[in-house]
Amino acid sequence: MSVERFQSPLLKGVFHGFLGRRGGVSLGDLAGLNVGFGSNDDRVLVAENRRRASNSIAPGAALVTVHQVHSATAVVAAAPWPLDERPHADALVTDRPGLLLGIVTADCAPILLADRASGVIGAAHAGWRGALAGVAEKTIAAMERIGAHRSNIKAIVGPCIAQASYEVDDAFRDRFLANDRAYVRFFTSGPAGKPHFDLPGFVLDRFAQAGIGGAEALGLNTYADPGAFYSYRRSTHLGEADYGRQLSAIALP
Repeated sequence: MSVERFQSPLLKGVFHGFLGRRGGVSLGDLAGLNVGFGSNDDRVLVAENRRRASNSIAPGAALVTVHQVHSATAVVAAAPWPLDERPHADALVTDRPGLLLGIVTADCAPILLADRASGVIGAAHAGWRGALAGVAEKTIAAMERIGAHRSNIKAIVGPCIAQASYEVDDAFRDRFLANDRAYVRFFTSGPAGKPHFDLPGFVLDRFAQAGIGGAEALGLNTYADPGAFYSYRRSTHLGEADYGRQLSAIALP
């Protein structure tokens, strides 16, 4: 099975792709294109999956990732760094061709960004913590520091957990409302009477408030499509011992 890649016309002109689980060599509950070294998967298989994933997006480019910690920290990548020396961050930006900026997710929102005119790109990981802390805004600011213009930046929110699948509790909702009462619009009451959170909608709103040139979400729900995507929450609900991660990545031509 070949690697499945999702793209957006908003990022036309740069190498990019949001990948799922199809096309890899991992087995069992992690079957497919698991790129997560944080899983208990065989590291040889994960490395092969990363090679396949990278080649499906930008053959020959060096994959650069960060040690994701659910923060709003964005770093500049000027050259590849060793895997065990990855900075603790949740976004990375560059103006260097040949670097494939990658983010791994399993329900959190992967974001790919580009200012094609200035030759600056970025990739960000937005779980609810990072999204609330401002990872979208921090990524934009990091891109601007190396030459991007806010009005030229386009951003795509890739496969992530959708509101229909994202049941939370009142304390979760109250944490958002304590920041801004207007955030109530990102919550709805689910069939069990508990709040459901709209993660991609929240991220898109942050981009709209930041005034970038355009943003859209692919509308792909990781939780609801086990054949196409890994999902931390689904694996937890199924009682699986581990879960895979998928790659989203971007590179300059």
